[in-house]
Amino acid sequence: QVRLVESGGGLVQAGGSLRLSCTASGSIVSINDMGWYRQAPGKQRELVAAITSGGSTNYADSVKGRFTISRDNAKNTVSLQMNSLKPEDTAVYYCNCRGTTTLIIPFDSWGPGTQVAVSS
Repeated sequence: QVRLVESGGGLVQAGGSLRLSCTASGSIVSINDMGWYRQAPGKQRELVAAITSGGSTNYADSVKGRFTISRDNAKNTVSLQMNSLKPEDTAVYYCNCRGTTTLIIPFDSWGPGTQVAVSS
């Protein structure tokens, strides 16, 4: 079983910065893709940023140039540095990891979510 724990959410003024972190633990052999998604009230969950095990990244157009995703493979951790935050970035942010367990079974796990609120 794979468990994800997120940290770093909070309330910040527009233009400010926050850093989210997520650590995966459990019976993990390898993690392929790690990413951050968000869901605002009344909206569908959307991809914010993703990173492969090789370091290739993918960003939503709305966050390009403001957010940076990174990972530490040795610690099974993925982080999201969010700069120049806007009120429209307000949402619950979810960590997602996909990989393989020690039983050689694929997993696709989600964290419980962390709230990010940006005031104008």
